[in-house]
Amino acid sequence: MQAMASLSLLQPFSTAIHRRRRGSLINYSTNLPIPRLNRRPFSQTIASVNSDDGPPTLNTHQVKPGPDPSLKPFLVDWNPPRPLWRSASALVMAGQVILRTLRGKIHTRNTLQQLERIGPRSVGVCLLTSAFVGMAFTIQFVREFTRLGLTRSVGGVLALAFSRELSPVVTSVVIAGRVGSAFAAELGTMQVSEQTDTLRVLGAHPVDYLVTPRVLACCAALPVLTLLCFAAGMASSSILADGVFGVGINIILDSAKKALRPWDIISAMIKSTVFGGIIAVVSCAWGVTTLGGAKGVGESTTSAVVISLVGIFIADFVLSYLFFQGAGDSLKYAMG
Repeated sequence: MQAMASLSLLQPFSTAIHRRRRGSLINYSTNLPIPRLNRRPFSQTIASVNSDDGPPTLNTHQVKPGPDPSLKPFLVDWNPPRPLWRSASALVMAGQVILRTLRGKIHTRNTLQQLERIGPRSVGVCLLTSAFVGMAFTIQFVREFTRLGLTRSVGGVLALAFSRELSPVVTSVVIAGRVGSAFAAELGTMQVSEQTDTLRVLGAHPVDYLVTPRVLACCAALPVLTLLCFAAGMASSSILADGVFGVGINIILDSAKKALRPWDIISAMIKSTVFGGIIAVVSCAWGVTTLGGAKGVGESTTSAVVISLVGIFIADFVLSYLFFQGAGDSLKYAMG
């Protein structure tokens, strides 16, 4: 009777499985903990229920103390600022693009589609912007040069300004606003709708399929657009200088020919290639790190364009400092 009373007290905590097999009742029992009000800090009492009608056996096991919850690991609660980990993701993405490109993992069809999208579809707005920037620049300094009698150096100044600074920067700014925003919006929408996860399920690497074609297309299209913008800016400036200030087109072209050096065009190509990589990598990185719904996509698009422009201006300063050091003599040849 005492054993039956003990088992009845353990019944609420028992997980015994009763099965009826061949007319007999079989009791499958397990070791069960008995709750105690005054349990010692590092001990645990286990009740072993016997298969017969004997009383349960109580066993006490020592439990090793765990780590103190008040002592947390270093930086466990640190939440890095969003621009910081986005910048880190952009650097990681740039490294992945370079490595996978060197390994030949290039999606040719997507690359050609992005190249057609960035190049031919952006020619009109780039040429129009470059033409009006060139005319505004011409108005500001040709009138001063004319008063000083330096009309023969107008073409050289225009050529150097367009080749070294205006054409690469203006073209990159236009592409950042037109193409970079589209990259960030597209990849951001794909991220919040989990389409990038679908690509992984289908066996396609998102960097190979989405990021690398855009980066390669930007780096290939911007040098060509820069050359076209250089030609458009020089043409519009020459026409304005001839029609408004009386400086002949032949004088401007001759001065530009004497002032320009091959390195001026090469530096413009290098700058535009670097700017294209910055635009594509930043826009794609900001797109794939989008959080939230439509609001997050809008914020990522705006932030991608702003960061791309800041990166372009910083890279322009660094490259100009590296490429053009010391005193120059280009205008001396233009005036000769």
